[in-house]
Amino acid sequence: MAQNIGLSDGEWKLMNLLWEEAPRTIAQLVYALKDDTGWTKGTIFMMLSRMNDKGAVRFETGERSKLYYPVLKKEDATSYETGSFLSKVFGGSIGLMVASMAGQKELTKEDIDELYAILREAEKEAGK
Repeated sequence: MAQNIGLSDGEWKLMNLLWEEAPRTIAQLVYALKDDTGWTKGTIFMMLSRMNDKGAVRFETGERSKLYYPVLKKEDATSYETGSFLSKVFGGSIGLMVASMAGQKELTKEDIDELYAILREAEKEAGK
């Protein structure tokens, strides 16, 4: 079942680590993020508590510390975030988004081929 849970930038950092490998302890998360964020154990604990309340993560009590697991699937998070971004920034128009992105930089042949492949697959799905 898809979940519509929005994540902050910091929550994305934690979720990416948990999607990569779970379970993880707070100490493991602090260590993994120390160079990137410098977050303390307290900061990560508060974020994980909030994410637990949202239903994005869960924890089990281990022998020495809590073990954190992702509940939210990465596919659900990316789908929700993409839809939210598309709606917020481009009024839901995929065409407007692609036109804007194409106007920002020169598309490579590989970019164009990838877009065509995506469109062909979407056309097949729409014809079903």
